[in-house]
Amino acid sequence: MRTIVDRRTDNSDLDPSQRGFSTRPEGVGTLLSGDVRGTGTSPGVGALAYSGRSRITSSIAIEGTYMPMGHTATAQAGSGGLTATEHRLANGLRVVLSEDHLTPVAAVCLWYDVGSRHEVKGRTGLAHLFEHLMFQGSGQVKGNGHFELVQGAGGSLNGTTSFERTNYFETMPTHQLELALWLEADRMGSLLAELDEESMENQRDVVKNERRQRYDNVPYGTAFERLTALAYPEGHPYHHTPIGSMADLDAATLEDARAFFRTYYAPNNAVLSVVGDIDPEQTLAWIEKYFGTIPSHDGKLPPRDGALPEVIGGELREEVREEVPARALMAAYRLPHDGTRECDAADLALTVLGGGESSRLHNRLVRRDRTAVAAGFGLLRLAGAPSLGWLDVKTSGGVEVAQIEAAVDEELARFAEEGPSPEEMERAQAQLEREWLDRLGTVAGRADELCRFAVLFGDPQLALTAVHRVLDVTAEEVKAAARAQLRPDNRAVLVYEPVESVEPAEEAEAGAANDTDAHEGADK
Repeated sequence: MRTIVDRRTDNSDLDPSQRGFSTRPEGVGTLLSGDVRGTGTSPGVGALAYSGRSRITSSIAIEGTYMPMGHTATAQAGSGGLTATEHRLANGLRVVLSEDHLTPVAAVCLWYDVGSRHEVKGRTGLAHLFEHLMFQGSGQVKGNGHFELVQGAGGSLNGTTSFERTNYFETMPTHQLELALWLEADRMGSLLAELDEESMENQRDVVKNERRQRYDNVPYGTAFERLTALAYPEGHPYHHTPIGSMADLDAATLEDARAFFRTYYAPNNAVLSVVGDIDPEQTLAWIEKYFGTIPSHDGKLPPRDGALPEVIGGELREEVREEVPARALMAAYRLPHDGTRECDAADLALTVLGGGESSRLHNRLVRRDRTAVAAGFGLLRLAGAPSLGWLDVKTSGGVEVAQIEAAVDEELARFAEEGPSPEEMERAQAQLEREWLDRLGTVAGRADELCRFAVLFGDPQLALTAVHRVLDVTAEEVKAAARAQLRPDNRAVLVYEPVESVEPAEEAEAGAANDTDAHEGADK
């Protein structure tokens, strides 16, 4: 990955105007306590309704050269017609633009190169907490004003946090693009002006509630957290998930949050992409106007090394008894890093084995044996650590997990020996190609992909040619990936068993006499 370094003095504690923040677009009033006072000189636009999406062929060929600061690299479109241009401001902000005039909308996507892998022991969850804090007001946008301004202009917005990045994004009617850019610059340049104890406490509570809703009170909700902790050893930067520890979250201070912002929320640690019905020259002028004077920051440390041996070398296993509707077998297989040919080969192997209702595992477990109600494989692509191949099987009726596991191992061993058939290979490549087309076929999806390849691999142009690398992989490479990685000594296994029903004392003896299934909870 190419690294951008622009040494500047840290001015993040200055008044917003001193930190280089530009005034808001003409006609946009300051928000006080979330009250919208004017949303722009253009008439208010409600929810924009449109249909159709650009057709992208599979033969896109893009070539581009990454240029020094202040220059532009233009990608030449192949038969697919997609282009992306790259720019860099003096403060280190990388900008990627891609025109698409099919519909009058534009997507703004801003990736910060910070995720849970950048956190240290005792301070987990800060990256995710900051995702929430970024919607709590900034220098010129108060309270929930970010939501109200975007939605009031007919746009949509959100933010997410992962192991490797935090991103924020808006999709707007084209004539409201300037508003979205101003809003993102406002919080990058002046969030510290509004960050206080009250907003910290509010968002701590929101994150705790999110954990209860998505992890603690959902069947199998702890699976991701448990398997991640098994697959990556204690002390590894990917050992904990982005939700973090609630104890760490409670211990985090306002100064911790401020230091985190100063370090990571700087233009030289971000990539901004704008895709859609845009005028590139005007868009760049707005970006320079609103982002150009925000100072860079040189305090970021590189993430901790996530390298691990190619194979775990022994099965890791945990059994959980919870109130779940059925027994489940889940496993995480250690796979190659994202961005490699070997990872693409593993992706194709997982697609043949567990990518939908035509896959081998679905045909074996759900259709033929009828021992499972669902069976599939997924891939968690990671650039800074080994990726994970994610197995998820829910049993049918009273079927034991051991029976499912034996069948899975049998299918994986057979696949490692035989490899994919020509029909399976063609179907898997077509499926991954369709998924790629779906991502690039919307302005929001393309903006996100351009940022992803820019942040993680140093080259946004790779987003436009990713499918060719998948289509280039051979059946022999897919078989080799399965043989090397999809084996019992290279996985972390998580087994869910339902909590047994507690019978009244007077019925227990009768239940035993009738040889009642001790695991009847699995049928519910």
